[in-house]
Amino acid sequence: MLFDSSLRKDLSRNFLATLVVIMTIVMTIMLIRTLGQASRGSVNPSEVLLIMGFSMISQVTTVLVLSLFITLIATLSRVYSDSEMVIWLSSGRSIASFVPVLLRFAWPVWLAILLLALFAWPWSNQQIRDLRDRYEKRNDVERVAPGRFQESAGGKRVFFIDKDAPDQATGTNVFISSRENDLESTTTARQGRIEWRDADRFIALEQGEQWLNRPLTGELRWTSFRHYDLLIDDAMSRDASMVATRQLDTVTLLREPTAKNLGELSWRIGLGLCALNFTLLALPLSAVNPRRGRSYQYLLALLVFVFYYNLVNLGQNWIGLGQIGLVSWLLILHGGALAMIGLWIWIRHSQWSWRNLLPQDLGRAAA
Repeated sequence: MLFDSSLRKDLSRNFLATLVVIMTIVMTIMLIRTLGQASRGSVNPSEVLLIMGFSMISQVTTVLVLSLFITLIATLSRVYSDSEMVIWLSSGRSIASFVPVLLRFAWPVWLAILLLALFAWPWSNQQIRDLRDRYEKRNDVERVAPGRFQESAGGKRVFFIDKDAPDQATGTNVFISSRENDLESTTTARQGRIEWRDADRFIALEQGEQWLNRPLTGELRWTSFRHYDLLIDDAMSRDASMVATRQLDTVTLLREPTAKNLGELSWRIGLGLCALNFTLLALPLSAVNPRRGRSYQYLLALLVFVFYYNLVNLGQNWIGLGQIGLVSWLLILHGGALAMIGLWIWIRHSQWSWRNLLPQDLGRAAA
């Protein structure tokens, strides 16, 4: 009882501290990335915090897996370095007796990772995509910040507007530069307002001038107008086939088992299996000599995590290309890793060493 409670108490305390640190780092990175996207006009500046929140939800699965692995490595390394492992082993405990304790501690985290990967991951990605689409579909006068040059949603025009009118569909001192095929046009107007005509959007310009230029022929034409209607964009609808697999819910992936959908499903299921293997891997991997430092254990754990995580991503690509099946890859990667970790734990539990293979005299000399 003392063995179980003391170890789980240390694991819980270290897990919360590790999770807070990693979440803070990831939040900082997400904030910087989202602010950069807002400055480039990819997202609405007023929705930066909302997009960052959805981005954090999509990344929390990976954060939980990494936090769990680092927590186990840190706790068990301390047990070794403080010679607590020697005390537990001397009192009749074995390396294998740590496995049930680790499993009882980690199973709620596994469940959270699996649920987040299967349900929260596609939902958050879909919310981010909806926010981006909604911002891109706003009319160009609304998208342009006053006093700044900005590209339109289609990237064919550059706008400059002094939007000092209370009406969001109206702007003053309008400057529009566009290029379509071999024709370049520059239009200025004192005022412009958005008008809907059927499903198309127009900007009605008042009191302005326009310069048309054909660079290939050198033809130039200047026009002064009192009223001019300019088509901003025609009606567009996003094709459902263009939706990324990461935005599809798990039920849809199961209902439509295409190669790409199965690849995405392997990634979601693989995160939960990664957490299981990392829980068991931490036990033999954290064994350190008390006379040496523990720093290299963290570096080794990080390298193992990156290697394993990249294999999960690699398997997603292979399954998406049809080079391997879903079940086969899960058995090869996660089943193979589980078998090797189990063998390693058995070796540690049996205190087996390669010196046992040598003759008795050579074994004593090597020792």
